[in-house]
Amino acid sequence: MFGRLLIANRGEIACRIIRSCQRLGIHTIAVHSAADAHARHVRLADEAADLGGLRPDESYLRVDRLLELAKQRGADAIHPGYGFLSENPDFAAACATAGIAFIGPAAETIRLMGSKSRARQIMADAGVPVVPGYDGDDQDDAKLLAAARGVGFPVMLKASAGGGGKGMRVIHDEAAFSQALAGARREAAAAFGDTRMIVERYVTGPRHVEVQIIGDQHGEVLHLFERECSIQRRHQKIIEESPSPVVDDALRRRLTDAAVAAARAVDYVNAGTVEFLLDASGEFYFMEMNTRLQVEHPVTEAITGVDLVEWQLRVAAGEPLPCSQDDIVSHGHAIEARIYAENPFNDFVPSTGHIGRFVHPHGAMDLRMDTGIEDGDEVSIHYDPMLAKLIVWGPDRPAAVDRLRHALARTLLTGPTTNLPLLRSIAGHPDFADARMDTAYLDQHLDQVLAALPAAHDIALIAAACSFAQTQRPVASPSDPWSVWDRADGWRAGGGGLRMRFSDASAEHYDITLSETADGWIAWLGERCLRVRCRPLDADHMELQVDDADVQATVLNDGVDCFVGLDFGGYELTRVPLYKSDGSDSEDDAHPGAPMPGRIVAVHVREGDRVEPGQPLLVMEGMKMEYTLASPMAGVVRRVLYAEGDSVEAETPLVDIDPRADES
Repeated sequence: MFGRLLIANRGEIACRIIRSCQRLGIHTIAVHSAADAHARHVRLADEAADLGGLRPDESYLRVDRLLELAKQRGADAIHPGYGFLSENPDFAAACATAGIAFIGPAAETIRLMGSKSRARQIMADAGVPVVPGYDGDDQDDAKLLAAARGVGFPVMLKASAGGGGKGMRVIHDEAAFSQALAGARREAAAAFGDTRMIVERYVTGPRHVEVQIIGDQHGEVLHLFERECSIQRRHQKIIEESPSPVVDDALRRRLTDAAVAAARAVDYVNAGTVEFLLDASGEFYFMEMNTRLQVEHPVTEAITGVDLVEWQLRVAAGEPLPCSQDDIVSHGHAIEARIYAENPFNDFVPSTGHIGRFVHPHGAMDLRMDTGIEDGDEVSIHYDPMLAKLIVWGPDRPAAVDRLRHALARTLLTGPTTNLPLLRSIAGHPDFADARMDTAYLDQHLDQVLAALPAAHDIALIAAACSFAQTQRPVASPSDPWSVWDRADGWRAGGGGLRMRFSDASAEHYDITLSETADGWIAWLGERCLRVRCRPLDADHMELQVDDADVQATVLNDGVDCFVGLDFGGYELTRVPLYKSDGSDSEDDAHPGAPMPGRIVAVHVREGDRVEPGQPLLVMEGMKMEYTLASPMAGVVRRVLYAEGDSVEAETPLVDIDPRADES
């Protein structure tokens, strides 16, 4: 086994690797960019080394610097995690040349599977079914369009060197092909430095089912069952589970046999994943092989009891796999939800900033939180917006879904906007409970899923009001622990009580008034009144007595937003002015701004162009995603304030539009 391991990654995966190494007694060396100097993975490791720079190409993608640090610090192995250099064959080869073990497959295997076109050919030769399509060397626009016509629309464009949903587009008709191809190539160039494309038949309504495999240096290959990853937006996974709710024993044998055959076809060593598209008839097609550990590996660990990072390390050290296929048994059901710093109500624009509080359940045997953040950390524009992964286990799928709902309700974060409201809505949606979601479901039904968010509950409003009242008045006196404020100050708010207004995630407004009584107070919600007593338990929790109901609430209050977690749901509330105008601000529409910090990668309009609402103005790139800024109004472009290649901050005006010119 290795003595000193350098982790060539950051965030939650670096923290995850450190956890296994601590148990195994392996000394860990973290690396960090200038932006990550005080990050959680740096704090957890035994020692840390500075890569320099801010952007990935200045830090985590520098092969020369990583190997230099590994030699300086005496590392005998490097774990690449996932993302960054984890599937870079040149990095794996450089490690081998330097005499440092690479925790992953051989460079040649990565190179073969990194080319989606070559991988398709190898799998077809090995008898693994592949989706009909074109993966040739001729990458001329006309050739790719002809291939799409031959396959028949709709088609899927995929970056040959891609993964993680980057450089992928679904094209439904020929008219959209050219623009989609340009966008896919641009995204592929930024993510992989390779613009080659594959054209495939788009399998309508497919499920994304993948098989975890691992091979050792002695010729053994094992599978650890399948995972369902169909809850996606823009081809990026959000919720994963194992086992798949639609795979029976017969189909499982076919899938796992195909995955093992795929691994044997390339002499696979270490952990990897073979991904398939599964159609409604039960037929499946090879999609790609990920030559690394996957983000969703914890659900496999939860049902098998296997520490995949430990197995990776032992295999890389030359040890044989510790058991046979028959020894690997699946128990129960596990689900993972990815928590991203992004706004699901605004086209999933990434969010950055300072994390105030991150509160979540912990300590239970059936719950796990893998995260790279803690209170006070900073979410940077330079890296992927995934903050954490919540993993739950249950004896069966209904129990796991129920535990996911409860855990998400108690998971709260202040600071950057997150996708937690969307995760809660998915977890509570009937279609998810009945496993009726395919890979296109969320993109096609996002508005309905978001609209299904529960309205603010009475008790959540009361908890929020109590929390704000505590910040405005002295803390409860010892003689009256149920009072939110000390009555000794004589406060009566003019005899009318304290009135507050909140909006929830769906922008609905709710008014509540707290009026003091002899033994607590009355909460007025419209014409309804409820008797309330409240006792703070600690900084994040309070005990409420509402009429005859006793409730414990998790409450985070940052002065404007209040996040309330209850056993039956999580609620994100914002305190709004009582007399705020509802009028629209057309002046902002005339100067549409950057929704996030980033770089301009394409400009679609010029001065003097006439634009319509929804027409693309320019394309931005930030936090590993592209965002198209659309015109919010009709008018004439008076100025384009930035050019391709320029970097801009969030909310910076980018284009000036004159709506009056459109009327002339």
